[in-house]
Amino acid sequence: MKKIEAIIKPFKLEDVKDALGEIGVEGMTVSEVKGFGRQKGHTEIYRGSEYTVDFLPKVKLEIVVSDEQCEAASTAIIKAAKTGKIGDGKVFVLSVEDAIRIRTDEKGEVAI
Repeated sequence: MKKIEAIIKPFKLEDVKDALGEIGVEGMTVSEVKGFGRQKGHTEIYRGSEYTVDFLPKVKLEIVVSDEQCEAASTAIIKAAKTGKIGDGKVFVLSVEDAIRIRTDEKGEVAI
């Protein structure tokens, strides 16, 4: 099993959710997060004063998929989240040792 963590622009969430649904991904966890990468934030002017916004709003998706589904899920996220502009985000793939469904005690891939 693999855990895919993706940091994307907030307005791309629905597109990514739809793309994952089309390939059969059934569940995900979504968190609103803030951060920066190479962008290093940006400056804004508010009431005549310029200030730097260091942390930009992003959305973090977490999904756990079978090894066979990992490549398709990663590709779907990348295609749906890409705008071609700086700050599109990142996708991280991690190994998952085990998964346990609390309600039924099912383990492994049947638990996801």
